[in-house]
Amino acid sequence: MDKQQIINSARRTIELQAASVAGLLAFVNDGFVKAVERVIICQGRLVVSGIGKSAIVAQKIVATMNSTGTPALFMHAADAIHGDLGMVQENDVVLLISKSGDSPEIKVLVPLVKNFGNTLIGMVGNIQSYLAEKSDIVLNTTIIQEACPNNLAPTTSTTAQMVMGDALAICLMETKGFNSDDFARFHPGGALGKKLYLRVNDLLSPMENPQVKTDTPIKHVILEITKKRLGAAAVVNDKQEVIGIVTDGDIRRMLEKYDVLTTLTAKDIMSTQPKIIQAEALAMEAFEKMKASNISQLVVLKGEIYAGIIHLHDLVREGII
Repeated sequence: MDKQQIINSARRTIELQAASVAGLLAFVNDGFVKAVERVIICQGRLVVSGIGKSAIVAQKIVATMNSTGTPALFMHAADAIHGDLGMVQENDVVLLISKSGDSPEIKVLVPLVKNFGNTLIGMVGNIQSYLAEKSDIVLNTTIIQEACPNNLAPTTSTTAQMVMGDALAICLMETKGFNSDDFARFHPGGALGKKLYLRVNDLLSPMENPQVKTDTPIKHVILEITKKRLGAAAVVNDKQEVIGIVTDGDIRRMLEKYDVLTTLTAKDIMSTQPKIIQAEALAMEAFEKMKASNISQLVVLKGEIYAGIIHLHDLVREGII
């Protein structure tokens, strides 16, 4: 294949995939609504099964369901008829995925699920198939053509299955009122979870809360800022209330303004209206405040009491930004 042939092949594949997804719009019907309603009232889990490439799609759908508030588990169709069917409990709903709906494993598994009395949802690409005929609810994922030039390798068919599974998961999520707080509970790890649950207080170190008094000599102010490496020091009173802040920028401006530094104290160069944030605020909120004010640190309070300083570097280190 020359360069243009490669480009044409890739574009053809994408066009066929896009067409398969667009075609699903016609299949979002009463059957789809019934599937959502049945899973919503399910007192057990959604057991998702398939064979071949459909089994891989089933695993992805299970992962999406679990992360968006619908308890689900994967059961391989081949393993199901050799013992794994025991994972299906009385109150579970079974979602069986197949392009043809007529593979041998599917034909064996379907009556077993029906005999257990579980609701069977068939996601199938052939509505004349055995699976479509025997399912209580049908999700139609029929496609016109695979992207494979021989119309054999599952490509557009698995894309259609994946998208239909996502549509089902999102409808369930919205029906249940699953919100960002719920999402955070199920995604505590990684940058996504940290944005949703990590709070300013979680990032503060008790050893890195630079502070000085109003009468602290400039030399000691600079040493405190340098030692704690947060680019600033809070100016506090005897009650640990913040009355100002001295930043690296204040130090530079001091050097431009004064020739004699030995008599200066923190009070002479501090900013009296520091940007603050409460310790219980989300770390992401701290970032938004820094961004809005074009600064790199915020003074952190617990109520009215000084708790420390949060720096932009803290957010970068945690993967928040």
